[in-house]
Amino acid sequence: MSNSRIGIALSALLAAWLLAACAAPAPRSAITPTASASSWAARYGEYYQRNWGVEIAGVRRVSSGYLLEFRYRVIDPEKAKPLTEKAARPYLHDEASGATLAVPALEKIGEVRQTAKPVADRVYYMIFGNPGQLVKPGNRVSVVIGKFRVDGLIVQ
Repeated sequence: MSNSRIGIALSALLAAWLLAACAAPAPRSAITPTASASSWAARYGEYYQRNWGVEIAGVRRVSSGYLLEFRYRVIDPEKAKPLTEKAARPYLHDEASGATLAVPALEKIGEVRQTAKPVADRVYYMIFGNPGQLVKPGNRVSVVIGKFRVDGLIVQ
């Protein structure tokens, strides 16, 4: 076999291998929660900025995984008011376990969330209890606060 035929055969084999590698989806374990969270923000972030006046920072485990922290940055305080209303009872729903988690209320402090009037360019948070560490890193969750609903957030 001549060198040119070997080169053509190797090129064809390499092209076929690259095509197969690009067509196959990445295994779920290869997708890191951080990479998935940033792709979520790229896809849906503009909707929440335009309609709710907030930029979603995400959900992450804190306190050894027994609590979950939802963070968002206020862009338009007027549109973001419903997120800080005391009457709205926020909850977090985990798709994998089906668990619905609430914001814990402490006796002398009240709910572990911010309810002050929203201010532009400030980061706000709320804490959800995660008893038994039901929600794991990489799980998809929804956060609901009154009429506000954000789906498909990936826990970091």
